[in-house]
Amino acid sequence: MVEAAEIKKVLTQRFGYTAFKPGQSEVIRAVLAGQDTFAILPTGTGKSLCYQLPGYLLTGQVVVISPLLSLMQDQVAQLHYLGEKRVLALASALDPATRRASLARFAQYKFVFLSPEMANQPQIRQKLQRTQVALLVVDEAHCISQWGVDFRPDYLVLKALRAAIAPQATLALTATATKRVQADILAKLGLTPTTTKQIIHSVDRRNIYLASEQVSDEIEKKQRLVAWCQQLKRPGIIYFSSRQKTEEITALLQKKVTARVAFYHGGMTSQDRFAVQQQFMHGKLALICATNAFGMGINKADVRFVIHYHLPSSLESYLQEIGRAGRDGQASIAITLYEERDFQLQANLATNTLPDAALIKQYFAHPQKFSLAAIPEIDLLRFYLQHHQDETTVQHLFAKRRAEKLAALRSMLAFLQTPGCKRQFILDYFADPTTIIHDETCCDATQPPQLATLGLQRAADESEIKVGVASWRARLAAIFAPTTML
Repeated sequence: MVEAAEIKKVLTQRFGYTAFKPGQSEVIRAVLAGQDTFAILPTGTGKSLCYQLPGYLLTGQVVVISPLLSLMQDQVAQLHYLGEKRVLALASALDPATRRASLARFAQYKFVFLSPEMANQPQIRQKLQRTQVALLVVDEAHCISQWGVDFRPDYLVLKALRAAIAPQATLALTATATKRVQADILAKLGLTPTTTKQIIHSVDRRNIYLASEQVSDEIEKKQRLVAWCQQLKRPGIIYFSSRQKTEEITALLQKKVTARVAFYHGGMTSQDRFAVQQQFMHGKLALICATNAFGMGINKADVRFVIHYHLPSSLESYLQEIGRAGRDGQASIAITLYEERDFQLQANLATNTLPDAALIKQYFAHPQKFSLAAIPEIDLLRFYLQHHQDETTVQHLFAKRRAEKLAALRSMLAFLQTPGCKRQFILDYFADPTTIIHDETCCDATQPPQLATLGLQRAADESEIKVGVASWRARLAAIFAPTTML
């Protein structure tokens, strides 16, 4: 049993902290005791410390399953900054020579970051089986339920991976999960509810004011967005469902708002995405227009607002995304702009990527006819066939997934349109027993946000220099040398 004094020593000497944030100590003590643990901790409360600190007190590797390259980059950079060099992040972008060299030294790394797809590659699994894994971490564990069925099915194989590598303990971490999603995560990882330590903290972020505004059409939506960006303290993030819209609105804001603005989406090169992200993180950009590709791993303390230009797909996604605001504990605001047609647009976006019943039937009847097809829907069906799922099971799976997505959207719309307290709506949705006091700093249930009262009104004499998208590469070198991924 690791003594409390030893834990505190590592906290101070390795990480420079004198005290834990809520939930951290409880998670760390459970992990160090070799107990499988499932933890829900609010965004901004330092979930990475829950596995980084135990790494220095456990014998063996800490293997972290991470959903996004940007999140891996952030964690690697964080550990490098703390002086830890035994860090490996295996991503598809690695050149073959670097990958071979990294795999040859695999056992020497203390912290290994992998995507679920990489973790399920036979060569990587063999390496893990030959290495003593002290702790298997599934970071952003809600992705198992959110993405596993229809977007990244390799999440569904983590249960088998866990059985194969037999870690001393498993830790699943997330910021949001309903009771249904909690049960789904445990089941898909093969964690027994009665023996798994479950540490559930409130999803509430009291310092984020919750607001929504219904507009009549796209023209009014653009006008209101410009007005908010002119009035609000910065920096801020504006989320979109469309890559094209991120670029279009960036151009609009560069004309209408005196601020450094750039866009970010998955269609950009990794170099440009990295450049934009780092400029934002280091205060060189005031506003980011982004798809949700700009998300996990964005640990910037002073984001003052998050605006959703398009309807979020669910309350879970909404909470994850607004949780990038106010990580310094200061007053911040989340605003969702929506019009009547947004629900149907988002419903189409959410369900059109799922294989329909006819395609599933055709594929399972004659899979060989689709052997050369390279489209996401066929790749998905091929995965299920390779994992010995029959047509009836897959039909049921996707029918259920379609219904879940539409139900999640309806809950999101109900939240925006509730005449009551928005914060209470969220707490009820997540079965969170936290008691709240509704006042002028809570949400717009009784009146629109008073920016001056909230301390979020931008001073009239504040000025910033515009920076065009074309200058990313030129400015990147002036920020800092990029972190090297091993």
